[in-house]
Amino acid sequence: MKACFAGNKTKLLEVYPYYIRKKLSETYALEQDFVLTESNLKTCAEKAKDIEYIFSTWNMPCWSKEEIETYLPNLKAVFYAAGTVQYFAKPFLESGVRVFSAWKANGLPVAEFTFAQIILANKRYYQCLRKRPLAWVFPKYARNPIGNYKFKVGVLGDGAIGSEVIARLKTLECDIYLFSITKTQEEAEKEGIHLCSMQEIFKECDVITNHLANNAQTQKIITKQMLCSMKPDATFINTGRGAQVDQAGLCLAMLQKPQRTALLDVTTPEPPLPTSPLWYLPNVFMTPHIAGSLGQEVWRMADYMYNESLALTNNEPLQYEVTAEMLKTMA
Repeated sequence: MKACFAGNKTKLLEVYPYYIRKKLSETYALEQDFVLTESNLKTCAEKAKDIEYIFSTWNMPCWSKEEIETYLPNLKAVFYAAGTVQYFAKPFLESGVRVFSAWKANGLPVAEFTFAQIILANKRYYQCLRKRPLAWVFPKYARNPIGNYKFKVGVLGDGAIGSEVIARLKTLECDIYLFSITKTQEEAEKEGIHLCSMQEIFKECDVITNHLANNAQTQKIITKQMLCSMKPDATFINTGRGAQVDQAGLCLAMLQKPQRTALLDVTTPEPPLPTSPLWYLPNVFMTPHIAGSLGQEVWRMADYMYNESLALTNNEPLQYEVTAEMLKTMA
């Protein structure tokens, strides 16, 4: 069975470490130095015509349905060691090529990052980080923490990442509030989760974390009214997308109640403009989009895709296939 890499060679080497490349070469007829790109598909037509499996990651080429059917006539599957496939998948699916994504592997670091932030937020860790000129003022920011027992946490979205966050929250004794467009009230009750509106979550919860799918319907879905309705000492965490938040409304909410906290791993634009109030608000803490897979964490995505390729080859149960129907709602 012939396979190849597709995309950017530097990025492929980063995501597919030596031990994975070695396993791929041992399992499939794969030339490690041969990489298909958007520009060389036609010139490499002789090699491309026999390829059955493509392994890729970020910077996957965007080919048309006609190009796929003409130059990759024997292609059966694309294994994408990264998250969203929205930007390239449709022509493959229309051509009868199956698409697999390591979306769950890419979501695990985000869930871990979020869970850590929730734990720290309830200890008033971030408020304690605020620099103060007088030492005697500093300790007051550690007073009256919520703590990580019997607190209320709101989760926006229960997709790949939101569901992983919820699984970790269940290791604590806390009340989980969820906004979901897929889960039923009966399902939520069985899981011990409060299914409710976003408005109720912002009003009632001590910590709110955003994991909504990124699409046209979720642009600025987190409104000024919601943000300004937060408890005076609540924390808002965003590892989703900056465009989903009314940033002017967020700044106002943070100005109104200085004991509130915003933890932003994403903004719009990214990073914010130098004139953005987000840089100057002492209760806003920003990180440069580090929640997702970084460093050796990206290897997990390659592991997932290699194992999924084995499952497909051996007619075993599959876990990470993306269908045309899924593209309508997934990020």
